[in-house]
Amino acid sequence: MPKATVNGTVVAASDQCERVEGNYYFPPSAIAQDYFTPSSTHTSCPWKGQASYYNLVVNGQEIKDAAWTYPQAKERAKNIEGYVAFYRNKVQIED
Repeated sequence: MPKATVNGTVVAASDQCERVEGNYYFPPSAIAQDYFTPSSTHTSCPWKGQASYYNLVVNGQEIKDAAWTYPQAKERAKNIEGYVAFYRNKVQIED
């Protein structure tokens, strides 16, 4: 089961992930919400839509823009709408 951790703390885990462009997208129900705070960062993907970012705060350490989601994904990316992915250089991903 894919799992996202920060220094051993699990921030997401699910066997219902979607894999897109080498990233695991975790369903909203798999996210440990207590660690997530909204970021003001947004980016755009031509086929997925506008991404919104989250900072993670784990054991007092803030990791800026560690995760992203497509709250209103374009048609071709509806399977990941609302799902959350993580930057592998900021969060450890185990398959």
